[in-house]
Amino acid sequence: MEVVNGSEMVQEILDFQRNLDAEFKDPDSSPLADRHRKDFEGLDFFKPDTSYRVVASLKRTPDAVPFLMPTNTDRKSEEVVYGIALFYLKGEWHELEIYQTRELMQEEGYEDYLFLPFLDLTNGKETYAGGRYLDLRIPQGDSLIIDFNRAYNPYCAYNPKYSCPIVPRVNALNIPVTAGVKAFPETAKK
Repeated sequence: MEVVNGSEMVQEILDFQRNLDAEFKDPDSSPLADRHRKDFEGLDFFKPDTSYRVVASLKRTPDAVPFLMPTNTDRKSEEVVYGIALFYLKGEWHELEIYQTRELMQEEGYEDYLFLPFLDLTNGKETYAGGRYLDLRIPQGDSLIIDFNRAYNPYCAYNPKYSCPIVPRVNALNIPVTAGVKAFPETAKK
């Protein structure tokens, strides 16, 4: 695991924010409806906070059985619990399940993709009520970096045409995570 100093971490977070804004402005990749994209000036982010970048121990679950994760539509997403992340954040120990999407496991470039959906005490206030997501990659060892500054809203938070996995209750954190993308104005979801 590479060592990154504080200013490099902040720069990585700012780069992530710029890239996400660029994705949302681009008509080929944006989840926004055309009428909302034309006036789009950028997502609202919490200020970068390196205390939300944690090193988690990863307990792999090689015998986990695939299951169908509900979404906000009739579609089900076939997932498998890849492992359990254990980390210390804001004075408490936390555990979150990390998933691997069966469909993506077959796609070139996504074979090592992991999906971490989570809920926290900011949902429905500063952040999207349905929770947020993090994208991770399978680490080589038994630890991985979770940077909540990279937390983003599911596409269905911006446009009802998208089908998004519903965050499992087991992944509810009992703390506010004031990092990553904030809620999108309600008017943009209509």
